[in-house]
Amino acid sequence: MSEVKFTIDGREITAPAGEKLLWVALKHDIYIPHLCGIQEEQRPGAGCRLCFVEVEGQAHPVTSCTLPVREGMAVKTRTPAVDRLVRSAFELLLSDHRLQCGKCPKNRACALQQIARERGLKLKLNRLKPLQREFPPVDDSTAVFACDRSRCVLCGQCVWADQQVAKVGAIGFSRRGLNRTVSTFTGMELADSPCTKCGLCVEACPVGALYFLDDNWKNLQGGQTPKGKI
Repeated sequence: MSEVKFTIDGREITAPAGEKLLWVALKHDIYIPHLCGIQEEQRPGAGCRLCFVEVEGQAHPVTSCTLPVREGMAVKTRTPAVDRLVRSAFELLLSDHRLQCGKCPKNRACALQQIARERGLKLKLNRLKPLQREFPPVDDSTAVFACDRSRCVLCGQCVWADQQVAKVGAIGFSRRGLNRTVSTFTGMELADSPCTKCGLCVEACPVGALYFLDDNWKNLQGGQTPKGKI
């Protein structure tokens, strides 16, 4: 595959033509906020709306997870327009997220905390009110890991790991709009689902929605699972 040269924030980058900008930037230690991006996915959904950048000559910011790199393009990861979009998307996520970081199993290892730190955002709501809705109780039926849907950001990382990597199909998206959730078939407990307890979905989760109940679970399973992509 031919390579192209372009710039990100004034820095000259060389990468294979057509590779998505988000992954090129991260490879070169240029941080762009993201939650739902999956490098292997051929048609990214760009659902989290966090990875916006500006490209010289284009009228509006674009999502970097869907943007193929091309020769001569000039990209900026921080502009007033980009920062406004990222801040708004971040606050929308927080409005439907249980913000008790100190009690979260992913505290200090959470993608939301990283985004806030990198972009100077606060992990609290200023312009929006929290959505008032009830979440199902934490599902810890597997005795290996637990699922807390009040901390889910609907990024789809766990669904991809379950369906495309583990090839199990125990979980998937269900419902629409504000009621959208990640669920087992008919909402059954994970222990009653086809889940094999491989842990791939937990490793893929960038927040505290999926977490292991026992730090020694890998030794019990006899192996290591791949780290998530966030």
